[in-house]
Amino acid sequence: QTGRLNEWRATLLVRETACLSAADRGIVDRRLCSDPAILDGVGDRGLIARAKALAVELDAAAVVARHRKAVSERRVTTRPAPDSMAYLSVLMPVEQAVCLQATLGRDADSLIATGDSGGRTRNQLMVDLLFDRGTGASVASGVPVAVNLVLSDETLLAGGHEAAQLHGFGPMPAGIARQLVADAVDRDTETSLRRVYSCPHSGALTAMESQSRTFPKSLRKLIDLRDRTCRTPWCDAPIRHHDHIRSRRQHGATTARNGSGLCEACNYAKEAPGWTARPVHNPGRTHLIDLGTPTGHHYRSAAPPLPATGRQSEVETVVSTHLRAS
Repeated sequence: QTGRLNEWRATLLVRETACLSAADRGIVDRRLCSDPAILDGVGDRGLIARAKALAVELDAAAVVARHRKAVSERRVTTRPAPDSMAYLSVLMPVEQAVCLQATLGRDADSLIATGDSGGRTRNQLMVDLLFDRGTGASVASGVPVAVNLVLSDETLLAGGHEAAQLHGFGPMPAGIARQLVADAVDRDTETSLRRVYSCPHSGALTAMESQSRTFPKSLRKLIDLRDRTCRTPWCDAPIRHHDHIRSRRQHGATTARNGSGLCEACNYAKEAPGWTARPVHNPGRTHLIDLGTPTGHHYRSAAPPLPATGRQSEVETVVSTHLRAS
């Protein structure tokens, strides 16, 4: 009635909750759409991620069953394109797709850096590498690529049900996430465990600081895991730039609090006259940015919370409360 949710976004909600019962779908509707402010600044990918997370919370078994059915329907198809070209489409599990694209991108970048690209662009190299390896003309080599899976300690080690987050994709049911980890270990895939600390109450990521002008690799990784997609409201494009919210010209520090992940377009637009951005002091809660536009409007962008840490017993809660008080 207010025009705050268009037909396409309603279709996305229906699609992501189709495996739930009518009662559970009603719960998702109420929790996401009862207050229009809930979806303020949330792009389509962010809406999909929230709907997936709620679906996992309400009926993880139905989501897992839907995933297994989808995996059984994996396939390769082709369709014609103009100018004697063709589209090759592969429907596969997301972790395989992410790994495949990252591997091709890494090796294409390596060829460009060493001067062995033969004048080909990055996209052309990725296609040529895919063909060579798919037909057996060459094999992949080099260091493994990283597929970042963020999950709570309880989900990984204690059979918890909270959804994990696959970087660049979104929520993933706990059972599937544990299976991915187990499969990687069973196949002797190089697997590393990185501890990421968050506030137990808000899910806010613990800050890291650096004195350098550019964001070092570890801090860039932290910002990627915290922000997941571009932090501009309603834009959920992949992160391409790690930006100083308060610029270096204004003596902005190279810290997690003053850093944000942005797509290229939003980072360039932010430098235009009339645009302002500042980190908002938000102790004990998720990272918050205030963004001002040339029209005088201001919008808030909050980083999504991380999966929760393991639950404390009543005794642990009492003890930690007394320790904080002392």
